[in-house]
Amino acid sequence: MELAPSRRTPRARQAPHVAAWLAWCGLAVISSGLVAQVHIEGAPLAAPFSGNKPGAGLPHGWEPVKLTERKRPTQYTLVDDAGVVVLHANAVGAASGLAQFTRFDVHSAPVVEWRWKVGSLIEGADNHVGAKEDSPVRLMFAFDGDKSRLPIGQRAVFYLTEKLSGRELPYALLQYVWANKIPVGTVLENPYTRRVRMLVVASGADGVGRWQSLARNLRDDFYHAFQEEPGLLTGIGVLTDTDNTGQTVEAWYGDIRLRPAER
Repeated sequence: MELAPSRRTPRARQAPHVAAWLAWCGLAVISSGLVAQVHIEGAPLAAPFSGNKPGAGLPHGWEPVKLTERKRPTQYTLVDDAGVVVLHANAVGAASGLAQFTRFDVHSAPVVEWRWKVGSLIEGADNHVGAKEDSPVRLMFAFDGDKSRLPIGQRAVFYLTEKLSGRELPYALLQYVWANKIPVGTVLENPYTRRVRMLVVASGADGVGRWQSLARNLRDDFYHAFQEEPGLLTGIGVLTDTDNTGQTVEAWYGDIRLRPAER
C-alpha cells in the first residue's frame, strides 16, 4: 500500500500521504459519533460482519475509506461462508478499506481476536519496499497520543497536514499484516512515515486458502512497535491492497473482537 503525497501545493509534497493520513489516522475526526462501542458479554466488539445479511451493502457500523482519489477501490461484499456471514475483499490493482470509529481505552480490553483468510499471496509484494508495499490482508488500529512529545520534524508534518486539511490527525497507526517472506514478529516502519508501524503476524504460503484464527495483545504490540503506552483507540480498519504490484487477490475477514486479558 503506497500512500500518495498531496499534489495541491509544493509545500504539501513535503508532507507525504496527506490523504492516507486523513483516511486512516483521522478516524475519530471524520466519524463524529458514527459508531458507538458495542458490548457482548462484557467485552467490547467491533461491529460484527456476522450480524449482516449476505449480499447486503456495507456492513453495519463500517464505512469505506479511500486512500486517494487516484487509486482504484478494493471491492468489499458480505458473503456466506459455511453458514457465517463474513467480509469478502477483492483487489485488482486496488487499495481502499473499511473502517469503524470509536474512542476506547485498550488497557481495559487489550486482546484482539479475529479470523482472516487469503486466496493467495501477492506476487512481488515486499513490505520493506514502498514501491512493492502491498498485503492481502491488514487489520489496522489508529490511536490518539501526545504529539508535543514527537521530534520537531514529525510535528511539522502533523502541523502542515492539519493546516491543509483543517482536521486534527491522531497520533499513530498499528497494522497487522500478512507478508510474503518476512518473519512473523517483525516490526516494520511504513516507508513514508514513522507514525505507521506494521507487525507481521502471518507470513508465507502456509495457511493460504484456509481460515486463520489469531489473537494478539494490542497494548503490548503497540508498546513493542512504538516504545510507549498507547493512547485511546480511535479507529479499527481492514484493508486489502494490490495498488503497487498491480496484482489481483481475494481475502475474507471474520468478526474482530476486543476482550480483557486473561489473569
